[in-house]
Amino acid sequence: MGRISNTIALAKVSWKVLRKDRELLLLPVLSFLASIVVLALLWLPTLSAIDTSGLADESGDPGAVLIVVGVISAMAMSIISVFFNGALVAGAHERLSGGDPTVRSALGRALSRLSGLLPWAIITGTVGLILQAARERAGWMGRFVVNMVGMAWQTATFLVVPAIVIDDHGAVSGLKASAALLKRTWGENIAARVGFGLLGIVAIIPAVIVLFATGALGGAALVVGILLAVPYLALVVVVLTALNAVFQTALYLYATTGSVPAGFDDSNLQASFSTR
Repeated sequence: MGRISNTIALAKVSWKVLRKDRELLLLPVLSFLASIVVLALLWLPTLSAIDTSGLADESGDPGAVLIVVGVISAMAMSIISVFFNGALVAGAHERLSGGDPTVRSALGRALSRLSGLLPWAIITGTVGLILQAARERAGWMGRFVVNMVGMAWQTATFLVVPAIVIDDHGAVSGLKASAALLKRTWGENIAARVGFGLLGIVAIIPAVIVLFATGALGGAALVVGILLAVPYLALVVVVLTALNAVFQTALYLYATTGSVPAGFDDSNLQASFSTR
């Protein structure tokens, strides 16, 4: 419980930092909108072509086409996610360094690091596809092993984007830097990730209650419940995404410089990055 309560405390401090630059909350929204646009551009023509022209292989099965478009979609989503995460880290770094970030300055910094962010997005997207393929083909024990590998990968790569954005690492050197920084702190890092996950679960409980209550009533009540729950859930995702970026940035700065960024208490960060 100590690690979970510490994560909640870190989330509160991250929120205090984020409150100074609430416009950065627009970045996860822009990421979502960009994802919707790209998916629409990829899938609407593909599905239309399959329906109207019978786009398929020699056996008449469109599966190969769908797989190719699916892979392209996954890579596109990875690129969008990494880029906007980089923009969030850039904005958080500017604030923690005493600056006054804007959406434009954050996006500009991310664009200037595109040579590192783009290869990293391709690498992490490829790993994600491989893990997903292995998960689908494995039995329950195999899925457990794959999930453990995925967790280890996420832990080792937790600070790659800050390394690229803040210190201009390349994708590979950023991965090495992240792994080196977290090699002695994997337990605390996992606890923080689990803590943020639990925080998200707690945050969505009100929406679940509303949906169940209005669903039981049915009709217009359910429509109202959906109209209330969906924007709330979207807000939760946006806030948690931004909080995670602030925490990532602060943790990276503390790990690489040994100094505590403005707004963070030394004991909070020390507990999340203590030497084992």
